[in-house]
Amino acid sequence: MPAFKTPFNGYSVKFSPFHEQRLAVATSQNFGILGNGRIHVIDLSPAGPITELTSFETSDGVYDVSWSEAHDSLLIAAIADGSVKMYDLNLPTTSNPVRSLAEHTRECHAVDYNTVRKDSFLSASWDDTIKLWTIDRPTSVRTFKEHAYCVYNATWNPRHADVFASASGDCTARIWDVREPGSTMILPAHEFEILSCDWNKYDDAILATASVDKSVKIWDVRNYRVPVAVLNGHGYAVRKVKFSPHRASVIVSCSYDMTVCLWDYMVEDSLIGRYDHHTEFAVGVDMSVLVEGLMASTGWDELVYVWQHGTDPKAP
Repeated sequence: MPAFKTPFNGYSVKFSPFHEQRLAVATSQNFGILGNGRIHVIDLSPAGPITELTSFETSDGVYDVSWSEAHDSLLIAAIADGSVKMYDLNLPTTSNPVRSLAEHTRECHAVDYNTVRKDSFLSASWDDTIKLWTIDRPTSVRTFKEHAYCVYNATWNPRHADVFASASGDCTARIWDVREPGSTMILPAHEFEILSCDWNKYDDAILATASVDKSVKIWDVRNYRVPVAVLNGHGYAVRKVKFSPHRASVIVSCSYDMTVCLWDYMVEDSLIGRYDHHTEFAVGVDMSVLVEGLMASTGWDELVYVWQHGTDPKAP
């Protein structure tokens, strides 16, 4: 499938949970250090190029996007100025964003929509906090302050509406329950910064963490003294990790080594695919919930690739 060229550096890519051909892409100018940002909403076509449905300009870089699980037209974005912005594709660009939530005091690095309750979302920030929001409130419901350094990622458990995990530069992952006053578990998962985490979609106690130490680790939160598996194969920091929505033991990761790797943590030779189509840091990766085996990645080479596992991402 042809690649989609973005004017700025790619940061995040997400498949729509409603439309199998649709994706959202978060991008930032000048590698996210300084400058504008842009969100692209793109559509795949079976026999032609990827087309842009719409795009939204921001005065600061966009680090992450998340689709609403309740409305097919609603998008949430994590912005470098610390804000969380909401966009409605059904409205003209001049009416967007429909909301700008400005509470974080440093860059907002990640957003995640609750797939169970479908009315709330999380934002993770370099101000060391995670915030819980609902669609209908202009202010956050709660702020989670425990991490001692930047929080790079917060992700909802796919089975439990009140449970989420966070990944931080303080070398810990934490499990939280919004009904509890503090974190319910501290996982000293790596000796270096943890950049990403994700829950298994079929086993609600299995969590993956990705780190600057170049590894992906799989944990069973019921017994976390030792990891279930350690996946080594990346040459530099692992920027993002995602469990497959279709196969319980399959994971995709992307790294500053410019590759996207596919793993099966239940088998001995766990690295089952390596894609080296990017020519700069690969920082965004996702797997489609609606089409099994369909993957997407983006990176600092200003390209978005969408491909079926087992095929060449660069193939036309």
